[in-house]
Amino acid sequence: MRRNPNPPATIVTFLLPLGLALAVSAPVPAPQQSTGGAGAPLASDPDAKPAAGLDLDTMVVTPTREGQSILNVPYAVHSVPESRIDQMRTLPQALRDVPGVMVQETGPAQGSPYIRGFTGFRTLFLVDGIRLNNSVFRDGPNQYAGTVDPLSLERIEVVKGPSSVLYGSDAIGGTVQAFTKDPEIWGRALGGEVFTRFATGANYNIQRLDLGGAIGDSTAWRAGGSRKDFGDVEAGGDSGELLNTGYDEWDADGKVQHLVDDLTTLTFGFQRVNIDDAPRTHRTIFAVPFEGSGVGSEFRRDLDQTRTLAYARLNTDSAEEGGWQTETTLSYHRQEEKRRRERSGDRVDEQGFDVGTLGVGLRGSRDTSWGRLRTGLEWNRDSVDSFLNRFESQSAADNIQGPVADDATYDLGGLYSELEFDVASHTTLTAGARLTYASAEANEVRDPNGGGQIALEDDWTALTGSLRFESRIVDEEHSKVALFGGVSQGFRAPNLSDLTRFDSARSNEFEIPAPGLDPEDFVTFELGVKHETDKMSFQLATFLTEGDDVIQRILTGNANADGENEVTKANAGSSTIGGAEFGMAYRVSPDWTAFGNVAWLDGQEEVPVTVGGPVNDNVPSRLMPLMGMLGLRCAPQFASWAIEARWIHAEDADRLSPRDESDGTRIPPGGTPGYDVLDVIGTFEMSPGSTLTLGIENVTDEDYRVHGSGQNRPGRNLLIGARWSF
Repeated sequence: MRRNPNPPATIVTFLLPLGLALAVSAPVPAPQQSTGGAGAPLASDPDAKPAAGLDLDTMVVTPTREGQSILNVPYAVHSVPESRIDQMRTLPQALRDVPGVMVQETGPAQGSPYIRGFTGFRTLFLVDGIRLNNSVFRDGPNQYAGTVDPLSLERIEVVKGPSSVLYGSDAIGGTVQAFTKDPEIWGRALGGEVFTRFATGANYNIQRLDLGGAIGDSTAWRAGGSRKDFGDVEAGGDSGELLNTGYDEWDADGKVQHLVDDLTTLTFGFQRVNIDDAPRTHRTIFAVPFEGSGVGSEFRRDLDQTRTLAYARLNTDSAEEGGWQTETTLSYHRQEEKRRRERSGDRVDEQGFDVGTLGVGLRGSRDTSWGRLRTGLEWNRDSVDSFLNRFESQSAADNIQGPVADDATYDLGGLYSELEFDVASHTTLTAGARLTYASAEANEVRDPNGGGQIALEDDWTALTGSLRFESRIVDEEHSKVALFGGVSQGFRAPNLSDLTRFDSARSNEFEIPAPGLDPEDFVTFELGVKHETDKMSFQLATFLTEGDDVIQRILTGNANADGENEVTKANAGSSTIGGAEFGMAYRVSPDWTAFGNVAWLDGQEEVPVTVGGPVNDNVPSRLMPLMGMLGLRCAPQFASWAIEARWIHAEDADRLSPRDESDGTRIPPGGTPGYDVLDVIGTFEMSPGSTLTLGIENVTDEDYRVHGSGQNRPGRNLLIGARWSF
């Protein structure tokens, strides 16, 4: 499909009036000075800014791969602190208050954030700078963000829009980076923390133990583990208990940092996550209908997820002014998945895959006479094995592959450079480019035109660029205003899921392999403003993303033996998504802060009805409705407690694509109803090093689900959490 022939005119027409109305990134919630551990931060500081910890002076790494304040980077950025993450069951839920992000949950362990209308393999997840995305990530929502233990994290950073120059393929809707906790000495050779949290409606109990300390004067270590027991969720209103929604999880992680000398640090990190029998309930007979949604036909559909990451990293600084600062990383990332399905007629099958990713990265930065130069080289190789076992009914064709190709490799590499330079006393430009190379080789692929075996081999290259600006139009001690924006390209190479998938897709759909695909290309235009005073801070942005050669699932016109509609992939679509996001906080008094955000999206995409058939103009799948949040926080000066109330609002999600309309077990007829949810949470410091969190989520017992989710959210939910440091 052909992109709009005059994108500059389109963007001006779209952004100018919209920019005068609403827009961008981080909600800047209430003041966060002293961290209260198990819940929200405690006492407020009368001299602090209205959103310390989430204010525009907060240091972030992801936008430029170097530490800079939110005010100084030319992107819409949000940082979620540990105190907020601690209140969430999963990592995706920790992103629910970020404007422009809708967290869809197919099941309790399967959350997938939609960032500016994109999810799945069109959003990039990083863990300590290492790609979570691999070559088997699926189209649409997936569960892989849920394999990162939120209790191991120090913070989460969200950068909106394409970041393909710095991070390569997949960074289109946005880039999310989870930072694990660094070692702490706790003032002695050995110390630690004990954390526990219970919930009634969400029906879980979680415990975590962290230990750490110092070895001599130059080495610090930390090790932690989490145990999580999730029972069946109790939804609000008439929905009641949601059977077959519980599962178990065990997590372990650790980190060692060694100071080689004053300019060199060596870090070793390890993570292990095990999720057992996490159900995909909407596909089963246990699904609870909501506003006319359907019930699945399967008896069971459970997933086991295992993720293991180990890495070594060497950071060096320069003793000379203008010298190189470097970072070298070697990592091994292994992700395993097994699905067990039970159906009528005593039919049982298991399928899954094992992906091992060896990664190496080298990056450096230095000041030059032209400006700040950042450059790097990265390479990742996936080795993929997959399987399908139908037990008594196994055929020769079933031995070829599992959900993706068996005996396959996928390489993804890139070389990038970015220069940040001043063009005026208060205006900075950042220009960058990246050369990306991707290749796939799969030896065992099921022939989409029959039951035989084929092999495929393909490779792709792309040159992507970005030009961003940040202009400090007001730069006074008590008032700062910065304009930001620019044009950024996004790129996504076809992965093994696109090329070789042989598996169920959405409700009543089955996907077959699609060799010969080309990369997707996107371009985003963005304009925003950031403002901070002693009492108020906000971020505001408008954006428009246009996609060309978008890889879409298309009906072939055939059906498989189970009666599911057969779909395949093709570069047959184009898309346009635009929107506005706004977040702010205002300190009403030294003790009280009001905060909130709002986001709106709209768009359309061109998709063929069937292979070779007519092209229809549709709204993007699972388009986020108008959503917003308002909050009020009381943190009295020098007090040992703080309390916060949040009202979350969503309009009806009734702008549906044809595929949304056919996804009857997740999306009710006519769309997903809007909702209003009130949460109240308080944190109390019981003694030095000991904190207690008490809260009620969904105070009014609203019966609701987030658009596109496979089940309803918990009803009235009593939350109790505690942390003890020793």
